[in-house]
Amino acid sequence: MKILSRILIIALIVFVVLAVAAGGAFTVTTRDSFPQTGGTLKLPGLKGNVEIIRDKFGVPHIYADTPEDLFRAQGFVHAQDRFFQMEFQRRIGQGRLAELFGKGALGQDKFIRTVGWMHTAEEEVKSLDAELKSVLESYAAGVNGYALPNAGRLGLEFKVLRLIGRQWTPEPWTPLNSLTWGKAMSYNLGGNMDQELARMILAERGGSELADLIFPPYPDDMPVIVRQPFAQIDDPLAQQRGAGVNAAFSSFYQPAPSSIEALYGLHKSVQNAIGLSHDPAIGSNNWVVAGSRSVTGKPLLANDPHLGIQMPSIWYINGLHCRVVNDACPYDVVGVSFPGTPGVILGHNARIAWGVTNTGPDTQDLFIEKPNPQNPNEFEYKGKFEPAQLREEIIKVAGGEPVTLTVRITRHGPILNDAMTDLKDRPPLALQWAALQPGALFRAVLQINKAQNWDAFREALRHWDTPAQNFVYADVDGNIGYQMPGNIPIRAGGDGKAPADGASGQFDWVGAIPFDKLPFAYNPPEGYIVTANNAVIDAQAYPFFLGADWDYGYRAKRIEQMILEKDRLSVDDMRQMHMDSHSIFAGEIMPYITAIQPSDPREAGAIERMTNWDGNCDANSNGCAIFEAYWRALSHAALDDEVGDSLAADANGSGTHSQITLRALLADPGSKWWDNINTPEKETRDAIMLQALKQTITTLQTRMGSDMDAWQWGKIHTVTFENQTLGRSGTQPIEDLFNRGPYAVGGGMGLVNAVGVGRDFSAGSGPSWRAVYDVNDWSNSLGIHTTGQSGHALHPNYDNMIPLWLKGDNAPLLWTRDEVAKDGVATLVLEP
Repeated sequence: MKILSRILIIALIVFVVLAVAAGGAFTVTTRDSFPQTGGTLKLPGLKGNVEIIRDKFGVPHIYADTPEDLFRAQGFVHAQDRFFQMEFQRRIGQGRLAELFGKGALGQDKFIRTVGWMHTAEEEVKSLDAELKSVLESYAAGVNGYALPNAGRLGLEFKVLRLIGRQWTPEPWTPLNSLTWGKAMSYNLGGNMDQELARMILAERGGSELADLIFPPYPDDMPVIVRQPFAQIDDPLAQQRGAGVNAAFSSFYQPAPSSIEALYGLHKSVQNAIGLSHDPAIGSNNWVVAGSRSVTGKPLLANDPHLGIQMPSIWYINGLHCRVVNDACPYDVVGVSFPGTPGVILGHNARIAWGVTNTGPDTQDLFIEKPNPQNPNEFEYKGKFEPAQLREEIIKVAGGEPVTLTVRITRHGPILNDAMTDLKDRPPLALQWAALQPGALFRAVLQINKAQNWDAFREALRHWDTPAQNFVYADVDGNIGYQMPGNIPIRAGGDGKAPADGASGQFDWVGAIPFDKLPFAYNPPEGYIVTANNAVIDAQAYPFFLGADWDYGYRAKRIEQMILEKDRLSVDDMRQMHMDSHSIFAGEIMPYITAIQPSDPREAGAIERMTNWDGNCDANSNGCAIFEAYWRALSHAALDDEVGDSLAADANGSGTHSQITLRALLADPGSKWWDNINTPEKETRDAIMLQALKQTITTLQTRMGSDMDAWQWGKIHTVTFENQTLGRSGTQPIEDLFNRGPYAVGGGMGLVNAVGVGRDFSAGSGPSWRAVYDVNDWSNSLGIHTTGQSGHALHPNYDNMIPLWLKGDNAPLLWTRDEVAKDGVATLVLEP
């Protein structure tokens, strides 16, 4: 989304920036938002003094005597370093982007208002318990204690927006704003709406056969997370996976494909606006090894959640320390937080460490509703018409008139058609989503931060509703574990893989899987646990339906291989595993590539270089550059004609589903899918493989020149850290100010170092946080996120983590007070 797209506005921005620089005031203009990090400051509402010690990376460790002071100070430092990011996220959660960025953001606002993240969060605010309410209110007070008195110096982005007429003053931060961002995160991580819409488009084009080809079942040769047989569950709501609704939905819904494609496109644009990336190549890893597999004799835990590439990072490292840890002040924790929310999301305390990957269960269903022909605000359910709830939303638009949107909500959820002109005259689609049920996510966060053992950790996760995550666990007593929490629906019928009839009630949600019946593992006999967005458990061995859309297992398989290659692993072994770029997939399909009969020397040269390649996708790899370009070209050449333009970028050549599809196609030279339906001749597998090779050579020559030996993966596989707003202006001086990159980078899709690969080979996602936790000695733990702690362009801590991240190096995760003090470069004391 190019938010600032009008030429006159861009020209004005460039003029102003250049004029300021030429006038000698550039330094003052860009640096007056840098926060004070030393000396003393007043923060009203504190009960006592709070110390904030920052290291050279800008990582703050906060020391306080009460939880209220601790979280008030956390809100304060978040606002000091990241307030523009917080404000942008607040506006995403509320559907208020158009107020700052004009009509170009109106589509996203309509969709967000329709889904209603903020309204669900409002219900959660009403049900807060006393402890969580106190924490959220203290955190908000800390944000306001910095932001409101410093309205004119909160970030360079605000200055630029003011220069183009976007009048803005900070509104008070509230607990609602923190909870709403949790809903935005859940939207990207908590369902399968992408696949559900994609299946609908595919079925319109080629029936369920095409949908199942593009999104195949989870392979038998790939690992599942929980290996142990699950105890027999005697539950009347348990259902075996049966025939889904995908064979029946087309009788209910016959839109032109372009209508659903438009909804698919809007859905992607909302995800991109959130900054978590709509990227089929995205993936996260975590694994934990028991003391029997560790050089220390105690567990080691590694985690690298992969999210969209952005500037600044989505994460913020901090330590939260009660000076005296007791029941009254129980927090002593280090890790990463989300600016805008209290607590530590990923990290460790004095006794336990934890890490997460996205589970990806099916918690989003689309229902095709039948309106009353006499009243469009009533919908049929079991033979009767029911009135929808109506909600009026008024969306302010910078540079334009307000827009009024009426949202209709059925028993299944909000009607998405009203947010889109292209769906206005189509049968209504309602979105039912687990995150639209009020939950208690941040209660879980706080209890995890305090947990001292496995039982307390699991008890905390009972409150973790959406997005469902794969949690791995380790403790100082030597225990390791896995738990999948989440609000996972049980359906009366069907499997939710494609839109269902909403009128009959046959596909309704009738409950949720009880927490005690969700998959878990504790001290498994293998001595390790690996999760990489792969299938949680064998679907045939588990009575409830979790979902059908997993990562297809290459990363999990490779991590297991590396764990088993050594008798015992060290912290550095775990760190190096994060950067592993070996392609199992390449080894599987290389025999087909070496069998190609080339027609000229350059084709033979490309085949030879792939054949001699070691299978590792490092940035300087020649063979990887050719292979990665080739298999994608082959996937597109084979299947773009079937899937159509709107899905080609996501369905083919991107996402490990496309790798599994391709290896199956290559094993079947007679498959009908090799034929291009848009040409009169009948193509064969070998003809398509040679055609793709020619295309690969042409593409790489265009990108990197005719010298085949000079081709390197990192020359085309690059990462650029973009500011979410002004960094996408389309104007170079602005983007140079806020963005960093491009940088050559290794890794790729389906690799442990899962740096995403787009259609142009650039990375849209990657490891957002790499951490290794040493349970034996917390001071040996390591962590790094993508960019830097500061959100202020040109601040030394704005981009100083990027070189470490690119190389696979880490910063120390300081733990003891003595270490923090010794490494500190600035100490700020907040006084009442």
